[in-house]
Amino acid sequence: MIKEEEKPQPQTSLRSMRDYLAPGARDMKPSGIRRFFDLAAGRKDIITLGVGEPDFVTPWHVRDACIYSLERGKTQYTSNAGMPELREAIGQYLNDSFQVKYNPADEILVTVGGSEAIDLALRALITPGDEILVPEPCYITYSPITTLSGGVAVGVETFAEDNFKLRVESLQAALTPRSKVLILCYPSNPTGGIMTYEDWLPIAKFAEENDLIVISDEIYAELTYGMKHVSFAAMPGMKERTILVSGFSKAFAMTGWRMGYACGHPELIGAMLKIHQYTIMCAPIMGQIAALEALRNGLEEKDRMVESYNQRRRIVVQGFRQIGLECHEPQGAFYAFPSVKSTGLTSEEFATRLLQEYSVAAVPGDVFGKGGEGHLRCSYASSIANLTEAIDRIGQFVQKLKAN
Repeated sequence: MIKEEEKPQPQTSLRSMRDYLAPGARDMKPSGIRRFFDLAAGRKDIITLGVGEPDFVTPWHVRDACIYSLERGKTQYTSNAGMPELREAIGQYLNDSFQVKYNPADEILVTVGGSEAIDLALRALITPGDEILVPEPCYITYSPITTLSGGVAVGVETFAEDNFKLRVESLQAALTPRSKVLILCYPSNPTGGIMTYEDWLPIAKFAEENDLIVISDEIYAELTYGMKHVSFAAMPGMKERTILVSGFSKAFAMTGWRMGYACGHPELIGAMLKIHQYTIMCAPIMGQIAALEALRNGLEEKDRMVESYNQRRRIVVQGFRQIGLECHEPQGAFYAFPSVKSTGLTSEEFATRLLQEYSVAAVPGDVFGKGGEGHLRCSYASSIANLTEAIDRIGQFVQKLKAN
């Protein structure tokens, strides 16, 4: 018989729950964008220029296509890679719009937003310790996902005086024997910068000479002003080493639908598909049907939205310059990235006080990495009335700072 004192004693307390977390998840910083958005939530007097989301509602015929599909009982799984007809439509659209051709059968994968496509690409490519070159300022997702996948994100700075274009000299300075992947995001979030064919030529040569795989996030490809987007995958010799990522959120006003896609070499897409199979299964059929309708019958509405953004872009850039804040001219996406260095405040200080004292929410540039400090990301995907009022309030704040 086991004596009472020899019996296993029940555990009386757990370790701190934080101790159970994987280091990558535990140490990950919350989104700086969402933090300011959450601070503004619930305040009726706030004008928010913070979240990168169209203020347009998804067009009626796209919503109707989804509603009708539900009425017909279209609620099943699709192929893991996505509906064949949607993949065919995506392939045709990319060929018509950006002169890059993909085989829908094995070179196109439909994902839950562009964000899943980026996650899949990095997880499929990274071996622990691989270095991922990330031009900055950039979309805040790339570095955390790289870290979670076991890679090392290496920031590559771009500069306002050069319209935030990526240059080979900066890439060369960041290159090491462990460099494996180059992430691109043009048109740029947060800067609105773009790259021309001539800008891409030396980058393509660099990628080839250094045997880099490229993830080209082209979610803002349709949102360019005065010139046409040049897909990196369409550059000579680049299709084979590029994973093109895009989606329907921005240009088609479908953020909440979470519809994206990735295109690339069959071996790369095949590896991503295997991860997608085990984690997601497939993108929701209702969203896929809506996306198909957007591609088939929504291009004119897309163009009208782009023209509206262009009008707002001119108003915002001119407004910032008139109130004394330097602002390079964004030629893509729907963000302005004015400099607040002349005020003597950091990005964080400026954004915090602007929200608290003048009820305008914008995102401090430092959350986007190297080169972002001293800037403010302001989305102009808002009404002209809101944008005009926001610029007026920011102008009052700047004048107050100058007077003190």
